[in-house]
Amino acid sequence: MSEELTKLSAAKLAAMIRAREVSPVEVVEAHLRLMESLNPRLNAVVTHASNAIDLAREAEAAVMRGEGVGALLGVPLTVKDTIETRGMRTACGSKLRAGHVPRADAPAVARLRAAGAIILGKTNTSELALEYNADNPVFGRTNNPHDETRTPGGSSGGCAAAVAACMTAGSLGSDLSGSIRVPAHFCGVVGFRPTAGRVPSAGHFPPVTGPYSLGASLGPLARSVEDAAALYEVLAGRMAFEGAGGLRVEELRGLRAAFFTDDGVAPVTDETREAVVRAAEALKDAGLIVVNERPPGFESATDIWLSLFSRETQRIVCSVYKGREEEAGRAARLIIESAACSARPTLDDFLNAWGERDRLRAALLEWMEETPLVVAPVGAVAGLTHEGPRHFVVGEKQFGLFRAFGYAQAANVFDLPAVCVPAGRTGEGLPVGVQIVGRPFEEARVLAAARVVERASGGWQPPPDSNQ
Repeated sequence: MSEELTKLSAAKLAAMIRAREVSPVEVVEAHLRLMESLNPRLNAVVTHASNAIDLAREAEAAVMRGEGVGALLGVPLTVKDTIETRGMRTACGSKLRAGHVPRADAPAVARLRAAGAIILGKTNTSELALEYNADNPVFGRTNNPHDETRTPGGSSGGCAAAVAACMTAGSLGSDLSGSIRVPAHFCGVVGFRPTAGRVPSAGHFPPVTGPYSLGASLGPLARSVEDAAALYEVLAGRMAFEGAGGLRVEELRGLRAAFFTDDGVAPVTDETREAVVRAAEALKDAGLIVVNERPPGFESATDIWLSLFSRETQRIVCSVYKGREEEAGRAARLIIESAACSARPTLDDFLNAWGERDRLRAALLEWMEETPLVVAPVGAVAGLTHEGPRHFVVGEKQFGLFRAFGYAQAANVFDLPAVCVPAGRTGEGLPVGVQIVGRPFEEARVLAAARVVERASGGWQPPPDSNQ
């Protein structure tokens, strides 16, 4: 029974707890046992809550008393280690913060707790969320449950690995350059980046302020679109568990959707292209008008990202490690060294980049008035080995690791809600996700389209040899 409980969705667990078909204590204990078995290999959860069982007992007592039951009462979740949790270490993968224990929850975490969720622990990330991996000098690296020689992606890689391996029913991550969607793509789960500001971002480190506020967002990772939608409802302050009933799939009929498989910068693998085409066909079968067309501006996403956000990243990293540079890990050290030898952009440089972003965004949003949904790759490649290449060659083009995920970065640059949903496999058996992108604040429509793709593709599949 315990193995069955860990594979159930957050929606199903919440319904069973409300109906008194299962105890929150049983649910939490089942997840903790699986975590004890798998986490030594995966290293996805790096700090464990000491009070999870006590909170489960409190939830059970509330159910038995017939008190108001929260939307997520008794549902076990995890939180990325960049997001503050009351009384639970939040290290951000940095030696300088290895002993940091917040006194208060980030508002997003507080909303999950208010809905009755039980936080099991904190999930691994890259140092200061700087890379597309979950490897840092404090906790080491997280392994992909589909192939432990590979990274789960990043920077919310621990979230994706824990969800894929059923150690948690869902997880709260953050996304400035695809940091939710890239790990979801690598690990075969659903990852949702809402429009910036939909979910409160206070209590995240590095802070989501200044330039970051243009494109960074907190959001959920889960094994199904239904669960991602349910977690989003709570995180966004809508304390009602609508689940699949709130997705309104039937309302998509007649809408125009575009798909594309080449952003003009980083061509994708054949397996990625096939997954996007299948997803587009699923939307067509659901009654949408589907065209093969690349949205305007997407080819410029990486360059604009670098112009808007890279200087802020340098400023934060140099400030954090000032006077203690020797404690910086590889990722932070490279940024510090780059800042020391590169010319600083001027204020005019930044304002010009901001103006160019707004000009391209306006043209894109005008185009999206007629075509409100886009199906795209998450990145040019699937799951990478831990010491994988920093450059790729696809077709006749060579490109770097960061540019390989310009497809994901576009949603951050132009602040569009985007969800990654499993849609295929590589020849090596690794997951391939595709992303559904929509207009700002049209999260429900994006999730509805993702549900269509999920139904056609079969959605999440258990990792092999996971002892489940």
